[in-house]
Amino acid sequence: MLTPTVLFIRFFRVLVAILLIHGLWGPVNHEQLLRLPSARAEPHTMLEKDTRHHHNSDHQDVAQIEQWEGSPEGVAYSEFNHALAGVGVILVGLSEWRTAMGWQAFMWARWLLPGSLIGSGIFLLIWSDHLAWPIGPWTFSETFSGKDPEMLQHKIFGILALAVGMVEGLLRVGKISHVFWRSLLPGFALIGGLMLFRHMHGLHPGGHDIQAHHNLMGTLALTGGLVWFAGELIPRAQPTLQTSSRFRFVFKILWSLLVIAIGIQLLFYTES
Repeated sequence: MLTPTVLFIRFFRVLVAILLIHGLWGPVNHEQLLRLPSARAEPHTMLEKDTRHHHNSDHQDVAQIEQWEGSPEGVAYSEFNHALAGVGVILVGLSEWRTAMGWQAFMWARWLLPGSLIGSGIFLLIWSDHLAWPIGPWTFSETFSGKDPEMLQHKIFGILALAVGMVEGLLRVGKISHVFWRSLLPGFALIGGLMLFRHMHGLHPGGHDIQAHHNLMGTLALTGGLVWFAGELIPRAQPTLQTSSRFRFVFKILWSLLVIAIGIQLLFYTES
């Protein structure tokens, strides 16, 4: 029988394999690949056409992004996505609050956290950007190539949320229990917080204000992740605190409040 750890590792291997296949698999034009001249073209002519094609393609991509960023439709789409993500993050924070308080009522509520993360991950992987695969004109390889860093970050957030949500689900059914698995959620907060500092909206008219908003969320996420790890590691290093449940309680409550604060920031996010 496969253990949850092995399943988790295999999940990521399959994910990497899918990325490689979609990035490398495609119809091959052997003349272009080998730079062989066709019967009607000289080598330098083919190279010029190929260069011009890629140049025009890049300009078309930039034009698409510029047309969407800052437009009424683009602003509405982005604000809705952020607000929906905010609801999910608030549910995660409330679930962590419930755990810290030790409440046993409404046992179904313990599934809010993994459910919110998995739902958010699926949503981001499908609907994060209107130009991105699978709902937009960009292919899988174009979406994950990084030519639009903002789009790629949205997809990375989706993958991380989905993976951490699956781990949280396994924790709740008792399949895994090691502190390493419990640390993935605050680890996600640390990684996500760092990514938010590089989450640029350079082509958006209000890019500066949006970046300031993301910097605030990134600061809250980093603080929350560090608070969680401090609550776990400090008692291990200080024998006098190992039996102090109040110490851990304070850090868990602070962690949950910071997560809720991030959700509120997302809920009231605006680009107008």
